[in-house]
Amino acid sequence: MGGTDRSGRLVRPFTLTGGRTRPSRADFTLITTVTTVDPQPETGARPQPEHLRILRLCERPMAVAELSARLDLPVSVVAIMLSDLLEAGRITVRAPRSVTTPDTDLLQKVREGLGRL
Repeated sequence: MGGTDRSGRLVRPFTLTGGRTRPSRADFTLITTVTTVDPQPETGARPQPEHLRILRLCERPMAVAELSARLDLPVSVVAIMLSDLLEAGRITVRAPRSVTTPDTDLLQKVREGLGRL
């Protein structure tokens, strides 16, 4: 995709998003994992070529940031297109797990134990 179509003409990001500047959902962070639904729903509108490329790339789980890099598009544009696919039931998303603060007492004990070796 890379901002150009097959004939080499420049395709502006607002064309890919239908002029929208924000996704309709707030599900997407840089590390949100996206996966294509298998089998794809048969109902609804046929996906655009850009959406089909996303679906092919996400056959294996992929982070939004990596998807953006592979498509050579801004994350904000990718998030809008992902919102479309999520609403159509064509992808699933998994938010990153929350990270808990490690127990400092336990870490100190491990450090002391390793120091004895």
